Amino acid sequence: QVQLVESGGGLVQTGGSLRLSCVASGRIFRINVMGWYRQAPGKQRELVAVATSGGSTNYADSVKGRFTISRDNAKNTVYLQMNSLKAEDTAVYVCKFSSAGYDYWGQGTQVTVSS
Repeated sequence: QVQLVESGGGLVQTGGSLRLSCVASGRIFRINVMGWYRQAPGKQRELVAVATSGGSTNYADSVKGRFTISRDNAKNTVYLQMNSLKAEDTAVYVCKFSSAGYDYWGQGTQVTVSS
């Protein structure tokens, strides 16, 4: 059984930084896409950033230039470096791995940015 566990969330002031991590355990093979999504209270879940096995990345317009996604395939881990955080970045951040036609989701980690 594959499980994804996020870490690194917390409370930070506006302009601060956080680094999120998401690691997969269990039998999971080549992970095609690793991604981060977020959901703020009263809003729909939205894509934040994705990184493919081919090395390409894609970001939501709202985080471009501030967030960086990276992956360590040997460790089945994806990271999200978040800089210059804003109050509107406050949300539950959830990672998703896509592998062999399946999607695996983590439980989420809370990020709160205080102004």
